[in-house]
Amino acid sequence: MKKAYLLLADGWQAEGISVGAEGTVLGEVVFHTALTGYPEIFTDPSYWGQILVMTMPHIGNYGTAAEEWQHEKPMIRGLVVRHMSDFFSRAGRALGLLEYLRMHGIPAIAGIDTRALVRHVRQKGAQNALLTTEPLDDEKIARLQAFPSMAGAELASQVTTSKPYFVGEPGGMRIALLDFGVKKAIIDQLVQRGFYVGVFPAQTPYAELWAFEPSGYLLSNGPGDPAAMPYAIQTAREIIASGLPTLGICLGHQLLSLALGIPTYKLLYGHRGSNHPVKDLRTGRLFITSQNHGFAIDKAALLRRREVHLTHINLNDDTVEGFLHAELPVQGVQYHPEASPGPHDSHVIFDEFAENVRRYAAERISISP
Repeated sequence: MKKAYLLLADGWQAEGISVGAEGTVLGEVVFHTALTGYPEIFTDPSYWGQILVMTMPHIGNYGTAAEEWQHEKPMIRGLVVRHMSDFFSRAGRALGLLEYLRMHGIPAIAGIDTRALVRHVRQKGAQNALLTTEPLDDEKIARLQAFPSMAGAELASQVTTSKPYFVGEPGGMRIALLDFGVKKAIIDQLVQRGFYVGVFPAQTPYAELWAFEPSGYLLSNGPGDPAAMPYAIQTAREIIASGLPTLGICLGHQLLSLALGIPTYKLLYGHRGSNHPVKDLRTGRLFITSQNHGFAIDKAALLRRREVHLTHINLNDDTVEGFLHAELPVQGVQYHPEASPGPHDSHVIFDEFAENVRRYAAERISISP
């Protein structure tokens, strides 16, 4: 079996077995705590530029099938697992994970102590790493040391659609979706509620979005540092000023915050899992949520703003998980209400958004001359 090596920027390293494609990749090392749902996780564009560690020790036992993919190809840069299964239970309708990773050129390492690695990342923080199937040498170490930080990285333009496309029944009310790395499940949730969704590239000018004649806007999830996206922050300001119902998810939530003058910051190691408890402060209801983000909104700055209300908090660390504008139909949620992987507790966010869009559309019709 071919060896593989993992080296972190602070010098932590491990030797294991190659269970993916051959080669060398660099990216930010992060970890995910889900027990299931790896096909959805690996194809989430929010992971672009990252080497992913799975805390679940046994990965690959049910393969991967197209209906689970959130993008047409895997988005992770590299994968770290304790054990990769060479058997999977859905033969005939799924690909084996090892075959899938090799098909798409994704290096992966198995046979290392992922518990020790995760503890290290929790203590020292998410950081750049190098994963290779070739011996470590000075040239690779130099490449790792020179690799840019995720802080300040604009990555959405690397995963967005190259041109607009449209999903759903053309007769439905229209939602203009800015694609910063949108998951397929977000679009599915909108279509299931009867909307006709126009999916637009990340750098689409506001005038082009408006020309679609939408009844609402959605700013999607995606990778990278929101503060490094001035073009998107400006578009978010114009969307807010339109007065139409607007929902921001994950990166979209952070961009709306920045457009409102509320800063963001980089978390030590981020939130990535499908078991994060979130409390809705409006109702007292608790949700178990799916999350994938390395940046968050400044809670103290948000609380100083009278026109923006804190609506959701993370019960693990009291970080901001949602806000609502007091005067405008603008809402942001930090977690992933579409799930994929689950749980599905927070699908209600799409119900709220759909109701908001239809109510505002009805009001516009009733006051039109």
